[in-house]
Amino acid sequence: MSSPSKRREMDVMKLLMSDYKVEMASDSMNDFYVEFWGPKDSPYEGGVWKVHVELPDAYPYKSPSVGFVNRVFHPNVDEMAGSVCLDVINQTWSPMFDLINVFEVFLPQLFLYPNPTDPLNGEAAAMLMREPESYNKKVKEYVQKYAKPDDICAEKDKANESDDDSLSAGDDVMSEVSENEASNADL
Repeated sequence: MSSPSKRREMDVMKLLMSDYKVEMASDSMNDFYVEFWGPKDSPYEGGVWKVHVELPDAYPYKSPSVGFVNRVFHPNVDEMAGSVCLDVINQTWSPMFDLINVFEVFLPQLFLYPNPTDPLNGEAAAMLMREPESYNKKVKEYVQKYAKPDDICAEKDKANESDDDSLSAGDDVMSEVSENEASNADL
């Protein structure tokens, strides 16, 4: 791989061909969303998050920007903005890593081993250190409230319905035009 653009295309294609659901945000391969499931044996198990990924022009030499779209209660994730504090993405990124690493290794490790000493969410960090049972309970509440698989599917269904509505509205207009044209043709 001689150019970053070829590597970017290859990494995105690997992600598209994997088991992850990937939704392109635009025509470019630099901006997309990935469904990320909470790891087993963690309080995040059963939850699904929509993760926004933006690739810089210099990818893979510069790290991807990764952020959660739906809310997650975690010391190293900004609850409202969704930004992630993870050394391997923010500071120690290497071109040896690829997008599959982000979703198979880095994000699962983040959820399994939160770092309360370097928090973006101080409340989550303090709760994890002082009251781990309460922290786990709150994580599970957030999973039920913000990360249910049905919510992600419902979001897609709403988008598809609005597309279907606009198509069917257009079909009605087309059929009216066709009928008008047909009656005028008889005259």
